[in-house]
Amino acid sequence: MSDETKAGEAAPAPGPAKKGSLVRKLIVLTVALVVVGGGAAAWLLRAGGSTAKAAQEPSLESRGLLAFDTLLVNLADKNANRFLKATVQLVLGSKAEAAHVAESQVLMSAIRAAMLEVMTQQLATELVTTEGKTALKQAIKERIQPQLKQQKVIDVLFSEFVVQF
Repeated sequence: MSDETKAGEAAPAPGPAKKGSLVRKLIVLTVALVVVGGGAAAWLLRAGGSTAKAAQEPSLESRGLLAFDTLLVNLADKNANRFLKATVQLVLGSKAEAAHVAESQVLMSAIRAAMLEVMTQQLATELVTTEGKTALKQAIKERIQPQLKQQKVIDVLFSEFVVQF
């Protein structure tokens, strides 16, 4: 019997160890489910947000285009006389917005003057890079947006862009 008692006592010892490993497995499983569930929720929210945003964004065809005559400006280069020749169009929220702005000679002149001011502050070496053109687009957009109180400038497009060296 002493053998049975020893065997009986030895058998319960692995039991608590299994309970401990079972608890660890449950904790790991719970953490994994929380991480996977959180990731799935974030993905769904992001995907749902982009779908909702895409549904709110009007199509490109419904946007309005405001075209300007070709602009020719001296650049800010100190060591040489350089110029920029650019034809600019502004993409506005709708065709009605573009038509409204185009009808106002004062507003069109103010926008043109603002674009000229921004362009004359540029350097030729910066404008020949993609980053420089992108920065110029952003600077034009930021400079003219306050003048367009009811309209939103979606994009600035260049149909002609020549930097003289």
